[in-house]
Amino acid sequence: MNITSNTKIADLLAEYPALEEKIIGIAPPFKNLKNPILRKTVGKLATLEKAAQIGNLDVGQFVNMLRKEVGQETTETEVKVNVTWREGEPEWIKGQPVQIIDGTEMLNRGEHPLSKINETMKNLEQNQSVLLKTNFKPIPLIEAMEKQNYNVYSKTDDNHTDQHFTFIRKN
Repeated sequence: MNITSNTKIADLLAEYPALEEKIIGIAPPFKNLKNPILRKTVGKLATLEKAAQIGNLDVGQFVNMLRKEVGQETTETEVKVNVTWREGEPEWIKGQPVQIIDGTEMLNRGEHPLSKINETMKNLEQNQSVLLKTNFKPIPLIEAMEKQNYNVYSKTDDNHTDQHFTFIRKN
C-alpha cells in the first residue's frame, strides 16, 4: 500500500496495525481510533488529509512520518490550501496558482524553497503565480522575489495564525 493524503484511515490500519499507537501518540484527538464504532464508521470515510486537519497537523509532514515509519520513501506531497480572499487584497491572488509549494515541508527536509520558486517562476507566463505555504513570514524570500520584479503578497491563514501564504506573480 502506497501511503498518500487520500489513504483511508481504516485501510492504513488494516495494512499497518502498528501505526495505530504512533498516530494516537501524535495528537490526542486520534485516541478515538480505539473506539470500534468510530473506527468502523469514521475510519472508512476519513482520509489522512482529514485526520491531519482534525489533529491540526501539516498533512505532508503527517503522511511522510507514516511513510517513513513503514519504510516508504518520503515524498513531496501535493499541497492543498484553502485561502480566502478579503476585501482590499490584490485581485490577482484570487486566481488559482500554477503551483503550491510547501516551504515548511521543504525546510524540514533540509531544502530551501528559493531555488524551487526561482525555477518555477522562470517557466511561468505573464500574470501566472505561485503560492508558497510556510509556518512563518519568509521575509528574505519575499525581498528576493521583489528584487526580481515579481509581484509579492503575503498573508496569514484566517484559521491558523502559524500558516503563512506568500503569493508570487510574474509580471
